[in-house]
Amino acid sequence: MTAMTQNAEARPVLELVDITKRFPGVVALNKVSFDVRPGEVHALLGENGAGKSTLMKVLAGKHRPNGGKIILEDEERVFDTPKEAKRSGIVLIHQEQSLVPEMSVAENIFLGSTPRKWGNRVDWKRLHADSTEILERLKCDFSSRDLVSSLSIAKKQMVEIARALVFTPKIVVFDEPTASLTDHEKPVLYDVIRNLQAQGVGIVYISHRMDEIFQLSQRISVLRDGEYTGTVNTAETDEESVTQMMIGRSLELDHASKPSEFGGPMLEVRGLTVKGVCSDVSFTVRKGEIVGMYGLVGAGRSEVAETIFGLRHYTAGEIRLDGQVVDFRSTHDAVTSGIALVPEDRKDQGLVLGMNCRDNMTLAGLSTVSSFGFMKSRDERAVYDRYQQAMKIKSPSWRQRVGNLSGGNQQKIVIGKWLHTHPRLLILDEPTRGIDVGSKAEIHALIKELARSGYAVLVISSEMPEVLGVSNRIIAMYDGRVTAEFDADNVGEDQLVQAITGMTGSTPQAAGAVV
Repeated sequence: MTAMTQNAEARPVLELVDITKRFPGVVALNKVSFDVRPGEVHALLGENGAGKSTLMKVLAGKHRPNGGKIILEDEERVFDTPKEAKRSGIVLIHQEQSLVPEMSVAENIFLGSTPRKWGNRVDWKRLHADSTEILERLKCDFSSRDLVSSLSIAKKQMVEIARALVFTPKIVVFDEPTASLTDHEKPVLYDVIRNLQAQGVGIVYISHRMDEIFQLSQRISVLRDGEYTGTVNTAETDEESVTQMMIGRSLELDHASKPSEFGGPMLEVRGLTVKGVCSDVSFTVRKGEIVGMYGLVGAGRSEVAETIFGLRHYTAGEIRLDGQVVDFRSTHDAVTSGIALVPEDRKDQGLVLGMNCRDNMTLAGLSTVSSFGFMKSRDERAVYDRYQQAMKIKSPSWRQRVGNLSGGNQQKIVIGKWLHTHPRLLILDEPTRGIDVGSKAEIHALIKELARSGYAVLVISSEMPEVLGVSNRIIAMYDGRVTAEFDADNVGEDQLVQAITGMTGSTPQAAGAVV
């Protein structure tokens, strides 16, 4: 609030005026204006595909606008490359990580600005000393000498943030910065942002998490379909009003009720153990039921899903599918048996970004759209058209590269790809990560509709409102073990928090839990 009071009347350090950007077949931005004051956190919101990331890439020199102007400290500027923008004090922390996996953390932090000594040789001692100082400021628990490829997604995100601190920035753009961070790492990021504010740095904050927006920002600007909708003071608005600005309507978050009728067990996991990952995990998912698996990052949730899907081999326990014991040696075995896994990382694990929408949509079920080794284009197009219409995927055509779609539309492609295999068990790992509220509500409604049509659904999520909103039952995990099992309609948030943080001695048979 202090930064807002001090800078409410200050001249903007940055102004984007009537920015227009066109791509083949689509106008991504149409005369969008936006400004940032020194020491301000200005949130930029909109549905996936609204133009937020495109606007910031124009600012950062990644895209050349077709119209409009960029004014930095009262001077009109043109950035032909990201390097020019960075040298002028504009730093973009990407939603999609842009690190070099084969290089060390220190080399990534100072990429493009490596300290040198006599003879233009790399000053390795200074490189690692400066990197270590930045990592300590961010309270990171890994070394500057570690290879980036050895880090988790959350730790890689912290390296991205560390890169911004190398420079003396005037504007820092955070694009979904907490999408991969743990609850422990988020407060560290918030402290970094407040320190930048205190130095007079302007912050652009892009996020779909409303709690963060209202906690950090002083103003909120909204884009819809590539056009500017308006700007409001954060203290003078609420989540419902901002949501209506984003999607043009009032959002009914739970317009599809949970399924209530279940069949027999589709998935039965008994005593599942994977060395170093999980131990004695047991739970059941019935036909027509949605079971939520809730826990902190690193609790073993994704690893359990990968084991069920044949990506990992277990050392003890048993998995039954529709009453039959299964022991998949490969993911192909799991798919042919009727299991589908929508992975946590859609870009690296769920899509081929260089391929078009149609080819991605049919990738998991090629045998249904081919004959004697030849693809049948008409059948491929029919599959794409079916799921494009059913899931309201926004794309100029099936020929569009998936890498050019928004995060929400990419996620819908991944889900559609797996629905095309007609699975009996659908596992969704963080199904709405990095997705706007409108797309999130659509995916939640889809999950409930799939369950009502007979699918057994396992939803893994780090978001408490999500597991409470879509699940019939909730499995809580901590440190590779199931700590409790709850009826989602009769559990308190405090019980869930205790169960996923090891603060309770709850077991699946504990009081208040269900079996």
